[in-house]
Amino acid sequence: MTSADPARLGPLTDWAAEQYGLAPDALRLTLAAGDASFRRYYRLTLPDGATRILMDAPPAQEDSRPFLAIAGDWLAAGLPVPRVHHADLDLGFLALDDLGDTPLQNSFTSHEATIDGFEKAIALIHELQAKAPQDALPIYDAALLTRELELFPEWCLEGLLGIAPPPVWAELVTQLVDSALEQPRFVVHRDFDAMNLMRAADDALVMIDFQDAVAGPLSYDLISLTRGRYRRFDAATLRHWQAAFRERAIADDRLDPAIDAERFHFWCDAMAAQRSLKVLGIFCRLTLRDGKHGYLARLPHFLSHLNDSLASWSAFADLRQWLQTTFTPALEETLTARGIETPASELMTRETTA
Repeated sequence: MTSADPARLGPLTDWAAEQYGLAPDALRLTLAAGDASFRRYYRLTLPDGATRILMDAPPAQEDSRPFLAIAGDWLAAGLPVPRVHHADLDLGFLALDDLGDTPLQNSFTSHEATIDGFEKAIALIHELQAKAPQDALPIYDAALLTRELELFPEWCLEGLLGIAPPPVWAELVTQLVDSALEQPRFVVHRDFDAMNLMRAADDALVMIDFQDAVAGPLSYDLISLTRGRYRRFDAATLRHWQAAFRERAIADDRLDPAIDAERFHFWCDAMAAQRSLKVLGIFCRLTLRDGKHGYLARLPHFLSHLNDSLASWSAFADLRQWLQTTFTPALEETLTARGIETPASELMTRETTA
């Protein structure tokens, strides 16, 4: 787990004491979590036993204004998000509802529980798209989509592996960006992942870590969830969820019925390719630039997601060939040299309908 930052823990304790009218030594703070950013989360226990989660987001590295604004907008829209009780943006301190310690992925104890959990989460995506206002959010435009894709050649290919991008890279970027921009635009959480969905006391799901939300492609959060870091589902299950999502979006007037199932499946797979390439780049950047450990071991999992997303489409044949002959051997060699075991397959994280 991320360690506490002594330089900020004292000021955070003093700030919390002031908000609740107590002496600092009357409070108890324990580190609850850290994440891939510079944020840390502490559980504050008050003298009466009530608890809050304190977010420590150093202003020099983290801008908490989007989180605060989005939390207010989504709560007002009737969406399940934590309430912000106190906030000081200059200090980078926020006091939030304590949602406990049970993110969605902790309930994946069986195949049935996993499928049930994912389907509840998909239902929440529909609710988010139906209720959340998007006017104040940044647009997931061509520039942002392209910047994300370029993380792959910059940090994964050149930074980690020391190899050149595939010859089809420029064409691929255009294809993936165009596919994303063809889609209807709705609110995108942007990290709609099982670790960012907390199970409340009534078993409902509550969204966290939504500060990077944008207005973007219809399929993005569905892909973020079903092609995420915890499970790799078989093609039949993915197709079933994508088909059901399309039908619900059409029924709710979020998608034109003229977009047939095949086109929608291509949108989803192209979106999955974009996100997998972005994540491969981000994980390398977290390692090489930020000195965060553990992310390189996750690269084979997202490589499997990438291969899955390309498998059905002849338009991606050249990229698939390059991944097989150039990228995968280079990745395996580099991870082995760093003492990171590379699994022969992703079967250990794969869920099937069997």
